[in-house]
Amino acid sequence: MRFILIDRIVELDSGRRIKAVKSVSLAEEYLADHFPTFPVLPGVLLLEGLIESASWLVREAESFAHSMVLLEQARNVKYKSFLAPGGQIEYTVNARTIEENVSSFVGAGVSAGEQIVEAKFALRHFNLADKDSAMAAVDAQVIENMKTRWALLRN
Repeated sequence: MRFILIDRIVELDSGRRIKAVKSVSLAEEYLADHFPTFPVLPGVLLLEGLIESASWLVREAESFAHSMVLLEQARNVKYKSFLAPGGQIEYTVNARTIEENVSSFVGAGVSAGEQIVEAKFALRHFNLADKDSAMAAVDAQVIENMKTRWALLRN
């Protein structure tokens, strides 16, 4: 199962701030197990929405220089409510720093005027070829795929 937790980027201040939205549909597979009688977006996926939003901020600010943008650390994660099918969450992520290989952020997710998740976190960004030059073609393909998805998210 592949999770894409951002449907659209609605605002971007390059290298500083991003706003993105996710609409939750009852058709999403993980809702069958979480929870059958009270389906809600799992908390870890709420956090992942913040992380995914921040990763786009890094990619855009660095002109897609890295194929990998991964969670390094999450702190002070607070879940305040649930997001059920039919709901939409708006993620706002502010960059504290964006450096060559690591960045830090603070973000929150709001639905219907109510904050439902907030966190401070750091991302690590790199290319696979940094450790194995034979992976350069994989890096290039991943970056091209991310550029294609970026174009879809910005429309």
